[in-house]
Amino acid sequence: MRITGVQFRWVHLPLVTPFKTSVFTEYHREALLIELRTAEGMTGWGECVAMPDGIYSSESMESAAEVLRDQLIPMTLELGDKVTAEAARAVFTGVDGHPMAKAALEMALLDAQLRHRDTSLATYLGATRKAVPAGVSVGIMPMDELRETVRHYWFEKQYKRIKIKIEPGWDVEPVRMIRRLLGDDAPVQVDGNGAYTLDDAKKLAELDRYGLVMIEQPLATNDLEGHAELAQTLQTPICLDEPITSTADALDAIGRGATAILNIKPGRVGGYLEAKDIHDVCGRKVPLWVGGMLETGLGRAANVALAALEHFTLVGDLSASERFYKRDITDPIVMHNGMIQVPTRPGIGVEPDPEALDEATKDVETILGTPEMVASRRN
Repeated sequence: MRITGVQFRWVHLPLVTPFKTSVFTEYHREALLIELRTAEGMTGWGECVAMPDGIYSSESMESAAEVLRDQLIPMTLELGDKVTAEAARAVFTGVDGHPMAKAALEMALLDAQLRHRDTSLATYLGATRKAVPAGVSVGIMPMDELRETVRHYWFEKQYKRIKIKIEPGWDVEPVRMIRRLLGDDAPVQVDGNGAYTLDDAKKLAELDRYGLVMIEQPLATNDLEGHAELAQTLQTPICLDEPITSTADALDAIGRGATAILNIKPGRVGGYLEAKDIHDVCGRKVPLWVGGMLETGLGRAANVALAALEHFTLVGDLSASERFYKRDITDPIVMHNGMIQVPTRPGIGVEPDPEALDEATKDVETILGTPEMVASRRN
């Protein structure tokens, strides 16, 4: 496969409702999309999950764009007509860090090459299911609003798992309310986004009585020792998120006793190939699930394909498009009876709707031009 065109699109999608965590509040989703064209006539799409300001990680949208322009795309083009996602992944090891930028380009390459092979991403990765259960993540909000939101998603929409964001002072009370509302058997988990310290261990232990699936990322990203110590005091399993950026990180965290569950986000670990490696190596050691980062329909469809692998046994952050967007840039990802169908079309299985994409696009940059891309840039 040979690359003949590369274009960036910066898109802006308003959220249906603000999404508040212990770290930030999002009112809209800004994303960097990559469109590739190949000499074989294929188009591939990738989505970078880096946030505009780098609050979530050291990467930002602009830093990702910079490393893509200056290093990752030129390295890929140097492969000539031997370009594959696997070959690109190998040369990307020459660039330290920047997993979200790498993941975005890898996704676009996978989409193009699998369309050329007439193979779906799910089949390529080794999916074992035709549909995956949908889980919903609920931000921090007033108690009455939280009650009605959870009621809506569980009883009306029939999501298979509820996750709520927590922070010091907003933890035991909302969990108690949700347990009373949903009963003892509903899968419920919480996410601290690193807002707690070991000094909060007694407070976090109060959550043990509510039979949670897990406490996700209670302590700071770099505090593996603290997580291992906290795990000794809690009955509720700890799940790590942000510290897991590679298979080696995952094995290290498991070996230290810092985590009993892994949240795998393709953008955070450098792409779907590394995510599959973590699945294959760690899936028989601890339970796994696929996390989300408010992806558009492009990244959401690819995440659903990943979640269909055998060892992703826990319900992930895989929700319908309508959970976040009035209008997605693809045909909506939909849920039926709490399940989302795994895409079966070639590549990631979806593509942008031209009208929706144009409406969401705020800027376009042609890195390597085909005539069609140059015309798009002028328009």
